[in-house]
Amino acid sequence: MNNTKGSLFMVLAMACFAIEDMFLKKATTMIPVGEALILFGLFGGVIFAAMGRMNGEALIHPQWRSKPMLWRAGFEISGRLFFTLAIALASLSTASAILQATPLFVSLGAIVIFSEVVGARRWIAMLVGFLGVLLILRPGPEGLQLTSLFALLGTIGFAGRDLATRASPATMTNAQLGVSGFTVLVIAGCIAAPYTGGFVMPDLLTLIYVVVASVIGVIAYSALTSAMRMGEVSVVSPFRYTRLIFAMIIGMLVFGENPDAWTIAGSALIVASGLYTVLRSRRA
Repeated sequence: MNNTKGSLFMVLAMACFAIEDMFLKKATTMIPVGEALILFGLFGGVIFAAMGRMNGEALIHPQWRSKPMLWRAGFEISGRLFFTLAIALASLSTASAILQATPLFVSLGAIVIFSEVVGARRWIAMLVGFLGVLLILRPGPEGLQLTSLFALLGTIGFAGRDLATRASPATMTNAQLGVSGFTVLVIAGCIAAPYTGGFVMPDLLTLIYVVVASVIGVIAYSALTSAMRMGEVSVVSPFRYTRLIFAMIIGMLVFGENPDAWTIAGSALIVASGLYTVLRSRRA
């Protein structure tokens, strides 16, 4: 039951992240990436802080400087920074496709760090999902483009963040984790600002895009944290692949992107591998 709930939370998180990406991509056409990250982090942090105060929680947990939280902060900074650069410079579908390698890194990390036992059939399912990613990316001898490299670095950052979330103090609430996570986005934005165009005065529409992205991001962040804490990492992680489906739909409807047959076939393999993984878990 925990694995089923965790998987549903993961699907919800991925749908919200895809919508968040859409609004951030729109915002970065009007303001520099670093500034967008700073505003996004500020708005999201304020929302989580308000949620925590409404529940009578302290904004800063006593263990916020623990080793897992410091690792989490570092991975969060790199993941958000590089993936935001990727969606700003490349198509949403392409960046999201590369991001689908995250479950592979997370599952491998869970086996090494948390000693989770994964049977042969789950290994096969994960490999099938990875094959789907390769069908989408179709890597060739020309190598990765810079935008693809940004997405890959963001993927590694998000995988590390998810593993660190699993190891974070159990007494930390979602609101406290959210305040911590969105605060480091401000740091990531400050790091990126000198290299991405500095600062400009945002207009009302840009602020609306960022505020909506922040609200959706809070929902996504809460659902992702619940998913990673509730179910086995190797079971819930493949449902990250659903983000690609949501991103493809948004890319076609909002940005006029047109995924080809290889992308659609790869996406089908990815979804099938995730569904098979959770079905095997429920039978165990």
